[in-house]
Amino acid sequence: MTQTRLHFITGKHQADRIFAALETAFEDEGLPIAVLEVDEDRDIHEVSLYTDGDVDDVEARVKDVLSGLSMSKLIEREALPDIDWVARSLEGLKPVRAGRFFVHGAHDRRKRRSGELAIEIEAGLAFGTGHHGTTAGCLEMLEKVVRREQPRNALDLGTGSAVLAIAVAKLAHIPVLATDIDPVAVDVAAANARLNRVKALVETVTAPGFHHPIFGRRAPFDLIVANILARPLMRLAPEMARHIALGGSIVLSGILERQRDAVISAYVGQNFRHVRTLHREGWVTIHLKH
Repeated sequence: MTQTRLHFITGKHQADRIFAALETAFEDEGLPIAVLEVDEDRDIHEVSLYTDGDVDDVEARVKDVLSGLSMSKLIEREALPDIDWVARSLEGLKPVRAGRFFVHGAHDRRKRRSGELAIEIEAGLAFGTGHHGTTAGCLEMLEKVVRREQPRNALDLGTGSAVLAIAVAKLAHIPVLATDIDPVAVDVAAANARLNRVKALVETVTAPGFHHPIFGRRAPFDLIVANILARPLMRLAPEMARHIALGGSIVLSGILERQRDAVISAYVGQNFRHVRTLHREGWVTIHLKH
């Protein structure tokens, strides 16, 4: 899918303020935002936001953010070539070890070690290669939770590349429902489940939130893992409570350290209790029980 880069130049102080405001404004969509120093001596910085959606709408929202900061900038557009940047970037990524898990691309199969749970991921257009702090944090937390609680039925909500669903299936040998709002991600998830020989355990379904008949058939879940973003996770708290088994666990990530308390409060309000928070690279992974 073709992406468009919206960009403009400003000074460092303004760039920092704009970055923080854009990050908040587009948090639910997770659009990539970047600040690049163009000329230190002249204090020229470039702010960029990338989108593959309605460019006019996104640009209008960026202008609203700038207006709220009492700023006005000349916003330029750049159409980016239709390249699978995630797949290309995998070629240069080093494998990741998190707990017993070893997440790698095809080019690093030879680096597997005896006793490791190897997960081969070819992410394609889906998010989640194991390299981001949120995914690695989930893997580390899941190993502890699964070993201690031995769940029998699990859900990976917002599965992306299915790395977490595959991890649970390999670790616990139990059925895992892997859902995502993006049908491309679901196709990638299914392919990765086949690649890792857990297709019989991992069922992939396109579904926004909990809005699909599959949840009525598969719930309640002993374990739910959701590596999404803080605000959607907070909105999903009541649905999480309805679909988790009594005594079940949820593992949440995609949460910045500063968002931790707000997320926990949303779930405590749904009769969850906080068990543990794992901090990694400025992100947190939270374990709660119902």
